[in-house]
Amino acid sequence: MRIDGSGTLRAGCVLCPNPGPMTLEGTNTWILREPGARGVVVVDPGPHHERHLERVARTVQEQGAQVLMTLVTHRHFDHCEGSRYFSELTGAPVHAVDPRTRVSGSGLEDDQLIRADGLELRVLATPGHTDDSICLFLEADSAILTGDTVLGHGTTVIDGDDGLAPYMDSLYRLRDLTREHQVRTLLPGHGPILTSPLAALNSYIDHREARLAQVRDAVEAGATKVDEVIDRVYPDVVESVRPAAASSVRAQLRYLAAKGELPEGVEN
Repeated sequence: MRIDGSGTLRAGCVLCPNPGPMTLEGTNTWILREPGARGVVVVDPGPHHERHLERVARTVQEQGAQVLMTLVTHRHFDHCEGSRYFSELTGAPVHAVDPRTRVSGSGLEDDQLIRADGLELRVLATPGHTDDSICLFLEADSAILTGDTVLGHGTTVIDGDDGLAPYMDSLYRLRDLTREHQVRTLLPGHGPILTSPLAALNSYIDHREARLAQVRDAVEAGATKVDEVIDRVYPDVVESVRPAAASSVRAQLRYLAAKGELPEGVEN
């Protein structure tokens, strides 16, 4: 399972050495470049890990290229904490949805077309993991950079109690786009690239729908607290990721409540 150096014709991964329960093998920083062009777009510089950020800048330099801009898929520190230092290294602005993660850059909007020395990227608003999450459609490579909306393996944590409904909408949108444009590859923010994108997206959707069914069953069995639902739905969860499980359960309960499927007295 090769991650560092993997990619497509226009996209190459530089893996940050920050593995962990939430980052998997580490953060994938993507270097995007139109063949034969000098200008480069970097996606998700990663945490403030100076050796990694310097390696990304050096990789671009060794290609005889120059970073024109950096894009951030969402505000979590493992994707953007190093943005300021990377901007200092390269002189390039950092663009993001969240103003707090920009560095001399501008905002990113849904369906915005980004052009950089022949390279074209389409911004896709995909809230759910966070409310500022985006994906980037690299149509020339039939690829989508998914940030943390879809991971190379495992499932995505929903950040926020009301995030599941928009997250499901985001997954349906990505599936529709994948079908319409015959997308061949997903380039995630963590984990290996996915070369069966439709199967991956169907698996994500099926997983969420199955989890919702489990939460319904837990509530019907008498669980009324988030911790009680966790114990029934995630019986083998380790303590280090229990907060993430709690976030997911709260999102599921709020989703069911909004649909009128949650009885009174259940915490959400």
